[in-house]
Amino acid sequence: MSAHDWPHDPDGEEGSEGRRKYGHAVLVKKVDEEEDFPLRAGDYREEFGDHPVRLDADTVVSVDDIFEHIDDDAEFEDIVAFHKAVGETMRANDYWTYEGADAFTRTRG
Repeated sequence: MSAHDWPHDPDGEEGSEGRRKYGHAVLVKKVDEEEDFPLRAGDYREEFGDHPVRLDADTVVSVDDIFEHIDDDAEFEDIVAFHKAVGETMRANDYWTYEGADAFTRTRG
């Protein structure tokens, strides 16, 4: 998908906020902890699937790319369950690049 195909700028206020937010933070900011739970994965994917998620300085994927690895019928009871499921999925499918200030799970050449 090219930068022109996204419904909004991956680095704008609706995306990664000018590259200030990456990966998991972009996904979590789309939900309201008080109002959106319990939340079904398929409902989240349907609403935000075509939205961009910046993983690092070089990589942007869609919400759908990440959520294709989560069963649409999975239900998150609260924000903690959402965090855990999304984090596990991102790590298992090479969408998680940050492991602290001194270590990254993949590097760019």
